[in-house]
Amino acid sequence: MTDWTTADIPSLGGKTAVVTGATGGLGYATAMALAGAGAIVILTGRNDEKGLRAIEGICARFPGALIAYEPLDLASLASVADFARRFAAGNEQLDLLVNNAGVMALPKRRETEDGFEMQLGTNYLGHYALTARLLPQLRRATAPRVVNLSSLAHRSGAIDFDDLQGKHSYRPWRAYSQSKLAMLMFSLELQRRSDAAGWGVRSIAAHPGFARTDLIANGPGANTFQWRVGRLLQPLFSQSAAEGALPTLFAATSPAAEPGGYYGPNGFYEMKGAPAAAKIMPHAKDLAVAAMLWDVSATLTGISFDEIAAAA
Repeated sequence: MTDWTTADIPSLGGKTAVVTGATGGLGYATAMALAGAGAIVILTGRNDEKGLRAIEGICARFPGALIAYEPLDLASLASVADFARRFAAGNEQLDLLVNNAGVMALPKRRETEDGFEMQLGTNYLGHYALTARLLPQLRRATAPRVVNLSSLAHRSGAIDFDDLQGKHSYRPWRAYSQSKLAMLMFSLELQRRSDAAGWGVRSIAAHPGFARTDLIANGPGANTFQWRVGRLLQPLFSQSAAEGALPTLFAATSPAAEPGGYYGPNGFYEMKGAPAAAKIMPHAKDLAVAAMLWDVSATLTGISFDEIAAAA
């Protein structure tokens, strides 16, 4: 996969893809490349105006692009359910789900409308719920894939079941790292459960390295110590959003992407470079913690993969 680029994406004609958080940054770059390869791409986001601008931008680059925008707020289980109903009404199958949307290092603790800590709720629990609700459409596709965005931050993350929502002690980067560790563990556990239950879904994780996106440049975590360090390192170790999207696109489209795999940049500390197999920290492979996280997620969201699979 050395020097893999968007030119290596196979034809995606006839394939349907959903990309969360696709109105800017990594999600937009991902949607752009998928549309350029011929996929039917549904961009999702929370801002309708930005959604329309994203469609205009993609169509300017690829005039024949088959794209649409749908509102989706991952911080609302009701919004997730509503999107899934709309999608099911108009689509028999889903070939690719890219769980990309996220928020980073909110300086003060906030909650989703369902009472979850905002980073855990948006980055992880919303995507857990979305993937479960779209499972019937994924299973009707041939070789469906789910790509889950993690981060280098998973390396310092820990799943704190005693204070999962950060109610007793909230630290912005600790909460972010937990949410991104949760996404990686979810991705690995989804593959194990898909294999065991015969769902036929390939679950693959990716991270963008140090990509220059609005999430970093203008995010709520701006002016923190980590943000200032990042700004100093940016000229040497960062890459563009389009380059940062390459591991996601590799995971989403390459025949060489392994089920249960994890991909990121191949450069120093995986901060930039061409897509390659990424390092998974030992604590991310803890089967007992992964199983507990899965069960807790089902309880918190009220959504069971097994029940949805059985009813499909």
